[in-house]
Amino acid sequence: YYRVNYEQTAALYDNFIASNAGEFVFVSSVKAVADHADGVIDEQWEPAPASAYGKSKLLAEQYLSRNPVHGKKVFILRPVMVHGPGNKGNLNLLYQFASKGFPWPLGAFENRRSFLSVENFCFVIENIIAGGLPQGDYLLADSKPLSTNTLIRLIAEETDRKVKIMKIPRFFIRLLAGLGSAVRMPLNHETLRKLTDDMVVSNQKLLLNLGRALPVEAEEGLRKTIRSFNE
Repeated sequence: YYRVNYEQTAALYDNFIASNAGEFVFVSSVKAVADHADGVIDEQWEPAPASAYGKSKLLAEQYLSRNPVHGKKVFILRPVMVHGPGNKGNLNLLYQFASKGFPWPLGAFENRRSFLSVENFCFVIENIIAGGLPQGDYLLADSKPLSTNTLIRLIAEETDRKVKIMKIPRFFIRLLAGLGSAVRMPLNHETLRKLTDDMVVSNQKLLLNLGRALPVEAEEGLRKTIRSFNE
């Protein structure tokens, strides 16, 4: 992570400084700020990344910020999880689970998470290219956070399944996750954290500078991604 996210970004930026190019767009990550948070993350949030990935992204951001260039524009974009057709990762795992109609056991955890559809991500890039966004650092997220329970319901609706959302007491689920961590089961502390932690990100600075709303609503974008799994 250090070599790719920091050293190679710094080398590329040095070449940008020496070139005739006028704009540098660095796709960082919200993980450069935090891996999870109790409040709503915005651009004023003090970065405290926990993972090697997030720390390496933050180092690259700091290198860019320490070396501004007069007459050139620098954009630092911090997207949350981007999804779309061909998506891979936790959303696919949820789909594999819910599309089979299995009961969802984590209904007692009413978390809220921000997502970003690939259409909205491309919309931001298009506005940068067209000169419709001032330089700076931006958090990128759809305008409405959703819970994992809502995701399960969306998957059930898009696959014509009836999924029962079970509200098993949290303390019992955490006990199972502890056991899973000890014996390497699918449900462990790390999996539980990813599925139930809050991660809400504000896109107000982005919207204010764009002067318009993002084209795809959060639920609409997720439905498109879910439908793509069957194509």
